[in-house]
Amino acid sequence: MEQTLLLNATYEPLKVVDWRKAITLLWQGKVEVISEYDREIRSVSVTFRLPSVIRLLHYIRITRRMDYVPFSRANIYARDGHRCQYCGVGFPVSELTFDHVVPVSQGGRKDWENIVTSCVRCNRRKGGRTPAEAGMRVIRAPARPTRSPVLRLTFGLHNAPDSWRDYLYWNVELDET
Repeated sequence: MEQTLLLNATYEPLKVVDWRKAITLLWQGKVEVISEYDREIRSVSVTFRLPSVIRLLHYIRITRRMDYVPFSRANIYARDGHRCQYCGVGFPVSELTFDHVVPVSQGGRKDWENIVTSCVRCNRRKGGRTPAEAGMRVIRAPARPTRSPVLRLTFGLHNAPDSWRDYLYWNVELDET
């Protein structure tokens, strides 16, 4: 089903929410509907159109720590420049995986300081061993990034409903690709 764009009271985009969450916020009186889809939802006593864009009635202050980088596969790949940290070759995302430098079976943790980008071939070669045990070396020791290596909108603008486009102009280049 459709997603709903949630705006702050100042019309700044905050995030994309599920249509059920949008309906809940609407019934709680926390938002107003700015735009609707053509699709309707029916219950026994009520029929209404799905909201496409909603706006909070009260401004919420968003504080984003600029030094906090979420631990995610995409950010690990970006930190390592999409290069295998064992053979040094760059690969497309579809051919990358991540590797625990110290295997979990030997007490290794799933964190910034123990995970590196790896190609499938090197990951299989290393197996459940440390790089030293496998006769390999890590090109660059893994470390927590001090700033976000990648900033990306997680929904595709090419697939975004037309009703969202007026609210996404602020830092996005729309093209016809």
